[in-house]
Amino acid sequence: MAADTVKAPGTAPVPAAGAERARGPRRGRGADRPTGPLRRRLATYWYAWAMIAPVVAVIAVIIGWPLVRGVYLSLTDADEANVERQIGVNKIEATYEFVGLENYSRILGDSDFWDRLGWTVVWTVACVGITFLLGLGLAVMLNRAFRGRTLYRMALILPWAIPAFVSVFAWRMLYNERNGILNGLLDKGGIDGIAWLSDPTWAKVAVIAVNVWLGVPFMLIAMLGALQSIPGEQYEAAEMDGANAWQRFWNITLPGVRSVSMTVVLLSTIWTFNMFPVIFLLTRGGPAGSTDILVTEAFRLAFVSSPRDFANSAAWGVLILLLLVLFAIGYRRALRRQGEVW
Repeated sequence: MAADTVKAPGTAPVPAAGAERARGPRRGRGADRPTGPLRRRLATYWYAWAMIAPVVAVIAVIIGWPLVRGVYLSLTDADEANVERQIGVNKIEATYEFVGLENYSRILGDSDFWDRLGWTVVWTVACVGITFLLGLGLAVMLNRAFRGRTLYRMALILPWAIPAFVSVFAWRMLYNERNGILNGLLDKGGIDGIAWLSDPTWAKVAVIAVNVWLGVPFMLIAMLGALQSIPGEQYEAAEMDGANAWQRFWNITLPGVRSVSMTVVLLSTIWTFNMFPVIFLLTRGGPAGSTDILVTEAFRLAFVSSPRDFANSAAWGVLILLLLVLFAIGYRRALRRQGEVW
């Protein structure tokens, strides 16, 4: 009889103590399952991966391919005259060539790029800053109980429900120098009318005002939701300790909405940096390109200039993407230094 079994009289052999341990673990149903971290996750969450696979595929086709194509075009001299095109039954092959980083060096050496970048930064900071302050202030007021609060909330959210192009056209009528309501009100007050859209300075003020008007509802909703998540007991305890309204706002409200405000400020910055409709529909970049931001300049090169310069437009687009990526990375690091998780 084997040394690792024990047989009692009239019974079957029984493994000796420790024999099974010496032979190693028993191989059950799950013994052959993948043990690597990635394989384990795929085996455990296969249903979730299967659900998001179509979305990933669609995003790859809609965003990934145009992005790769744009980066490639930015390294060529492609324009309207040398790309592949169809004229009747004749197909003309593309003749553009690879030029490397020539487009980027030319753009970065052009003062127009830095002028557009400077105005884009001013435009973004002004719009986001004013929108955040107005949204937070209105949210604080609407977070209190008073008669007609629901009506006020609906009225302030209304600009967000109207399509952006409709709102911009309405503002364009208000800014009309001859028949606009704004200059009409100024004339009644004995003040000369303002060249809202033909003067470079006033045109910049006008586009900022319109974008703020469109952005306040989003900021209001986000800040109102953050305020309602702050426990009321904190305000009651602070009031019992003798804290005044400003102290309660500074020590309870601002820390309470900090995590939400950081996220909405980032989103608002990215959206405003690329806010094409307001600039294009209101001023078309004028007068004399004074209100052109980076994205409208890229559009002008690709669809308005003659011949249409696809390579330079793609290079402008890649530079815009790089600027936003660098901003997001810096913003994320700043949040981590402050203890925010993102």
